[in-house]
Amino acid sequence: MDIHNFLLEALIYAPSVVLAITLHEAAHGFVAKHYGDTTAYMLGRVTLNPIKHIDPIGTIVVPLVLGWATKGTFLFGWAKPVPVNFNNLRHPKRDMLWVAAAGPGSNLVQAALWALLARLLLSTAANPVATYWFSVAEAGILVNVVLAILNLFPILPLDGGRMLASLLPDKLSYAYQGTERFGLIILIALIVTGILGKVLSPLVYACVTGIYSIFGLQLL
Repeated sequence: MDIHNFLLEALIYAPSVVLAITLHEAAHGFVAKHYGDTTAYMLGRVTLNPIKHIDPIGTIVVPLVLGWATKGTFLFGWAKPVPVNFNNLRHPKRDMLWVAAAGPGSNLVQAALWALLARLLLSTAANPVATYWFSVAEAGILVNVVLAILNLFPILPLDGGRMLASLLPDKLSYAYQGTERFGLIILIALIVTGILGKVLSPLVYACVTGIYSIFGLQLL
């Protein structure tokens, strides 16, 4: 990928990536506040200001380097985790489920909204602005589906891990939460071995295809 194409891809993906991570993290803080924990709110993390959620390394450097190195075929990164004190929740184990689910849930909503925008743009006259935003909308669908499904994997500290910990019986939940210290190692191993991609790809394809079908879009 030459520098021109790389910059073009970055301009197409940047709006949806920034919104995806911002709303994902803000959703965690908002739902945590609803259930009694104001930690994120007091620290100013329940906000739509992306600067509050961007991690310079995980949100900018790592995705750019990986995107360039893999010619855009693989992207990975992270935002600043929203601090949640689960002990402050009114029903910690039960409410953990909804706090964790808020992030992926926000991404699925965003994917649907990007699909709606893409559908509306199809009815407008062809012009460079509409063409650009249609590409941005398609990127938004993909980015949010990937982020939602990845975070639903039952690996702590991913949201899916938190949700599973909430649903398991107390003793099993406590034992399972002890695996969190190995979570990042497990995730990296799954990425490096290609296992994560093999599991993630068909799930992402099925979800994206479903969204395109619902909104009358054509998947190329």
